[in-house]
Amino acid sequence: MRAAVVKAARGWLGTPYRHQASVRGQGADCLGLVRGVWRELVGAEPEAPPPYMPDWAEVGGEETLLAAARRWLTEIPVARAAVGDVLLFRMTPECPAKHCAILSDTAGPEPRMIHAYWGRAVVESWMGPWWRRRLAAAFTWPKEV
Repeated sequence: MRAAVVKAARGWLGTPYRHQASVRGQGADCLGLVRGVWRELVGAEPEAPPPYMPDWAEVGGEETLLAAARRWLTEIPVARAAVGDVLLFRMTPECPAKHCAILSDTAGPEPRMIHAYWGRAVVESWMGPWWRRRLAAAFTWPKEV
């Protein structure tokens, strides 16, 4: 199961960053990546995301992403996150969670994650101290995966 999630996410590597997109090879944002992996491994998306601006978390103040993750994924303690799990991040402590990634490797000196990098592409990168300080929540996939 966990290997299938990482394999599916790695299939998105190099997909250009496109706000609100979720099409492998053509464009995705961080949520679009998770949505695409969901479609590949679970099936049809359970709900359509509402339109959102790049600064939605800074101006809205609602935990929209966290609430949606709690509806469809299983929340686990951040310390128990394992390869294949979905991670949510707060860019600043006072803002809602607004970035998501898939934990892809924990064997090296730093954990690695797959995420859509603003202005670039879907990448696999180190989850260094900067990201670890912003980690807000972790989730496993539905049992069907």
